[in-house]
Amino acid sequence: MTNVAREQVPAAGELSLDHVAHFVPHVEAASASLEKLGFTATPFSAHSHRLEPGGPLTPAGAGNVCVMLERGYLEIVTPTADTPLATQLRTAIRRHVGVHMIAFGTAAPEADHARLEKAGYAPLPPVALQREIGTVNGTGLVRFTVVRTAPGSMPEGRIQFCLHHTPELLWQARWIEHANRATGLTAVILCVEDPQEAAQRYARYTGLLAQRSGSVWRLTTARGCLLFIDEKTLLRRLDLAPPALPWIAGYVLESADIDATGDYLRRCDAGVRLLGGRRLLVNLPAALGGIVVFEPQRASVLDFN
Repeated sequence: MTNVAREQVPAAGELSLDHVAHFVPHVEAASASLEKLGFTATPFSAHSHRLEPGGPLTPAGAGNVCVMLERGYLEIVTPTADTPLATQLRTAIRRHVGVHMIAFGTAAPEADHARLEKAGYAPLPPVALQREIGTVNGTGLVRFTVVRTAPGSMPEGRIQFCLHHTPELLWQARWIEHANRATGLTAVILCVEDPQEAAQRYARYTGLLAQRSGSVWRLTTARGCLLFIDEKTLLRRLDLAPPALPWIAGYVLESADIDATGDYLRRCDAGVRLLGGRRLLVNLPAALGGIVVFEPQRASVLDFN
């Protein structure tokens, strides 16, 4: 296993910002948009799951392509059949195309499940997910354990915990280099009506500490953070209006060379806007939805004040 793959699973007792997921109606168009922006996208892969330990393996009715980063990744999910999961995806997509899921990386999903029960979230039984994936030598079986709460229990979207059993199959060397120089997922931006309420709710959900900095509330994991802002701050700082509230507006990616990132994005007519601290804001194409902010390596946390 490479060092990049090995470092994805956090240490015992810690959580990380593992990945975010766009829910989209047309995965081919979303994948083409990613590639135009300089991301290396994985091939499409269909999902299967076991809804209870030892239960039958059944099609989930969804599939994805991914953008694998040196730290974390982006997932693009689409419904493929008529299943309960596909219905949830289509309901979210009707609300807006874009990010509807945040996954915290964990080494102990059972402990996360117990904490959610104690906090009154009534978590669903842990789900075993798997899907076939191509390798340089043939195919492999990617396996995860996921802990979720009932749909709607977190109004921002599907918020879950994920343990990677086979990170070496996801973080293949051929997929983690990107023409736009993106290297890591560092933050998620959530626009909510009441940032304090949302941040403190996520603190109970994760067992982490919510902190305030001016008008922004932050939840910091062992790798990456969540930023909670209100509608006025989003408009004032990023000149954006949410399609609905709450809204997972997008995310922040670290770049190995922010000047090269800017040059690439301008060449592909991505509509780059310059933010403070040499950060670059891009409104993602409609096939993906939302925004992405690129930032230099070792940048301070994005400041909305």
